[in-house]
Amino acid sequence: MLDTMTLTKGVAALCGALLIFLLGSWAGEELYHVGYDSHGYDDHHDQAYKIDTGEEDAGGEEVEETEDVAAILAAGDPAKGEKVFGKCKSCHKLEDGANGTGPYLYAVVDRAIGSVEDYNYSSAMASFGGDWTPENLYGFLEKPKSYMPGTSMAFAGLAKPTDRADLIAFLETVDD
Repeated sequence: MLDTMTLTKGVAALCGALLIFLLGSWAGEELYHVGYDSHGYDDHHDQAYKIDTGEEDAGGEEVEETEDVAAILAAGDPAKGEKVFGKCKSCHKLEDGANGTGPYLYAVVDRAIGSVEDYNYSSAMASFGGDWTPENLYGFLEKPKSYMPGTSMAFAGLAKPTDRADLIAFLETVDD
């Protein structure tokens, strides 16, 4: 059976732990207050870190960047493009008629889209129409699934405009 002294010590320990927890919580809230009240944000507290998205500058309108694709393509470097082709060669070959996972890229510039005879294209690619002009290649290589919805090409794309221009400049040399 418990005596009074043991019971008093137990209750005091429990009350002391509760007091420390409550005081610690109160002190932490005072030290690290982030601007909330019981109803949400206080109006007099600023956000600690702001990311400039340009929305305030745009005046609510979407800002669209325009590229001078012809100038970018004209600055393409075939030697650098050969290095960029390293990202493509796991699926595409440069030899005439040698298909890999993707169709061969020999003389691809200005060739009709989806025109390799022995290759099974996705319906999106087969029905797209037109030719692989440098401008079409430029748009496709940026983000294939956005440029040609439904394509089976799994490549995410080349984000840098200079990489796309260099690759196209290199592909223009692969038909000699």
